[in-house]
Amino acid sequence: MAIEAFLARYGLAAIFVGAGVEGETVVVTGGLLAHQGIVPLWGAMAAAVAGSFVADQIFFQIGRRYRDHPRVRRIMARPAFAKALAAFERHPAWFILIFRFLYGVRTISPIAVGTTNVAMRTFLPLNLLAAAMWGTLFTTLGYVFGDGIEALMGRLRPSAQTVEIVLGVVVLIIAIRWWRARAA
Repeated sequence: MAIEAFLARYGLAAIFVGAGVEGETVVVTGGLLAHQGIVPLWGAMAAAVAGSFVADQIFFQIGRRYRDHPRVRRIMARPAFAKALAAFERHPAWFILIFRFLYGVRTISPIAVGTTNVAMRTFLPLNLLAAAMWGTLFTTLGYVFGDGIEALMGRLRPSAQTVEIVLGVVVLIIAIRWWRARAA
């Protein structure tokens, strides 16, 4: 299967997962794929918005339901958690709208918000609006600057074997991080 066919078939699913797990890099790449005509622009945007929204809703629920669990307590002990919580306490609604744009607190912020007494009916619409702004912005950046990104990186046409190697390395990195987190 050619790389273009593989990306056309699974690209939107990868953007959805990557938007929630990785973030901007995957979403900008989704915009670049749309620029190249491999995936539709509206699909890349929708996958980015949905992936970010769903991941942050899950993290919010983890903070809400498991705030007394030892793993969540370890997360709460991190300096980034304290930063996120302090920023949230100053401006709750604004913080929910902008946390995904802040480097270093993006993943931990919805967990922090979940440990507070903010209602789900408050978090959900703000999270949806923020995910829509974030996903649309970064997908558009990849799409609009597609020519420049292609010129900078060259026309990459990796073989299926190269893709398999890259995917294997990514899986290995994820496994090592999971193992280290579990050991800690």
